This record gives sequence, C-alpha cells and structure tokens, in this order.
Amino acid sequence: MNQATERALRARVAIKEDYWSAVLARDSGCDGAFVYAVRSTGIYCRPSCPSRRPQLRQVEFFIFPEAAEQAGFRACRRCQPQKTTHNPQIEMVRRVCRYIEANLDGRLTLEEVSRQVNLNQHHLQRTFKRITGITPRQYTDARRLDRLKAQLREGQAVTSAIYEAGYGSSSRLYERASAQLGMTPATYRRRGEGMQINYTVVNCALGRLLVAATDRGICAVSLGDSDAALAAELLNEYPAAKIHRGSDGLAQWVKQLVNYLDGQSADFNLPLDVQATAFQWRVWEELRRIPRGETRSYSEIARAVGQPTAARAVARACASNRVAVVIPCHRVVRENGELGGYKWDVKRKRALLEQERE
Repeated sequence: MNQATERALRARVAIKEDYWSAVLARDSGCDGAFVYAVRSTGIYCRPSCPSRRPQLRQVEFFIFPEAAEQAGFRACRRCQPQKTTHNPQIEMVRRVCRYIEANLDGRLTLEEVSRQVNLNQHHLQRTFKRITGITPRQYTDARRLDRLKAQLREGQAVTSAIYEAGYGSSSRLYERASAQLGMTPATYRRRGEGMQINYTVVNCALGRLLVAATDRGICAVSLGDSDAALAAELLNEYPAAKIHRGSDGLAQWVKQLVNYLDGQSADFNLPLDVQATAFQWRVWEELRRIPRGETRSYSEIARAVGQPTAARAVARACASNRVAVVIPCHRVVRENGELGGYKWDVKRKRALLEQERE
C-alpha cells in the first residue's frame, strides 16, 4: 500500500469514527455537515435526530442529503434532514461536490475545482476539509471507488467498470485494490458462478449481434464489430460461468431480435435471466414503457420511478444494462435532447432511434 492510499484510508476511518460519535451524542452542531442512512430501514437522518440509534454496521454516512437520496434512501419525516439551514460555505461545498461527481471521468485538479467556485485553492481546501472532514482529492477518490463498487456489484465488466468509474488506467486501481476493495476487482465482482450459458453471434443491421442465454432466458445481448471482442465481453461479465458457443435453444430469440433490428417487426417478447437490484428493475421496467421511437431524459425516468433526485442513479442503471435493445436504454437521452453516451456506440444509438421512428 502506498503512503497516499494509507493516509486516505486512515482519514476515512477517523472521519467515520467522528461522525458516529456525533450521531451517538445527537450533536446538533453537526447538522448540515453530514447525514447518516440506515440500510435496514432505507431512511437517512441528521446527526441530532431523536430516533432510536441503529447499529453501526447498518449505517452509511453521506456528506449531503442529495447523495443519500441518489443511493436510494429517503428522508426521515421526524428530523427532516433535507431541510438544512442556509449556510454560504456549506452551499459552496455542495457546489464543489456536485462538480466533482459530474466530472469523475476526467482528471480533476484542485486548481480546476477552485476555478469553478471562484475561490483560491488554499481557502477551498481549508473550508472543504473543515465542513466535510476530508479534502476534495479524498472526496474524489471516495466517489470513484463508490461508483466502481456499485458497478461491480451490479455485474458490470471489470474493465468497463474501471474506466466508467473515472480511473485513467487499470494499473492505478490495481495498485490500491487490496486496500480499498479488500480484494482484486474481479474477485469483488465474482458473478455467474454455477451458470451454464450458451451464446451465438450473428449478422444484423447494426453489425454483429451476440445473444447469450441460460435455461431460464436471455442473460446478455450486445452489439459490436468483432466476434472475439463480443465473446470476451461475455466472459468478462460472467467469469465463473460455464460458457459454450452454440445456437441450441437460441434460434427463435435471435430471429426476433434480428427482425427487429432490420426493421421487419415492431416488437418482441423475450424471457430474461439478468440479476439486478430493485432500483435497477424499476428503471428498466420504465424504459420498456417508453414507446418505440420516443425518448425520455434521465430526470424524467427518475421522477417516473419515484426518485426525482436520482438522475445519476438512473444513468448508472442504464449503464449496467446487459441486454441491449430488449431493455431499451437507447431511448434515454440528456436533458437538452442530445443523445449522450451508449455502451454499444452512439452511432448505433442514433440508428436504433431512427429505425424505430420510421
């Protein structure tokens, strides 16, 4: 473990202990500095909440209410933690956190972040640490790690999860994996153990189409240009599964998908065998309700599933979709109408939408 990682880990442990002490003491002086969420109830509170104290192992800490809500927790009706008093410095830190979370894919520097809030670097660093207990750099690292862990738990391919979480290279993560994850990313993610998967790759209007299934239904649909790359992605998604290339039992399902992509049919009805969280399923079901040829924004989907502040969580649910077209994440676009990203290439996203509109 390098010294920087060790310092960051020690800081996180100390911060957790400080936060927990404030919760046990019902310290109203810490209200606005953080909230705590309880996994068993799905509720988050301010430190001074008079409710019964949970066990520490059930608790997660978040700097702001929005972060707790994006993680799927709802506000306590008793202490109303989302109604924080106005504090210019806390609002400034919120802006910094939002900017960091929106730009995890890039290389964030203190100079760049301070420019966004019109503060000198020293003042930003000092104020941010005083309010949150950590530095902007530690917050960035923590959010990247949280995103990575969420994607790995949801079954995202290791390589894809590493880069989508904002790590510039896999080597940067693997250097710190044992300390931060407690294991390598592949071990942390272990999926597909005991599964028997058949797959085939065929031509379609958008290139090469891979369809894979268990005896329960389709577990993967992906688009690409290379059979080898598509097969490698499948192996990466289900590293512990027994995977065999062959069309046994897949012919009718493949035919429906190919006809749809070729514009010869307007719909299909396919059984699925994909693992997901309850929130992911709600998002995916909402995506399947979008009429062909129409689009919705991430915020619109968030409101539709009853989590109006969870647009980023909706985006992660779309990114974790392993059955392209069947779950139509290509129908979700940015607020301004731009297509945004697409796991199987933006050109294919545009072509899919155009084909559906026609």
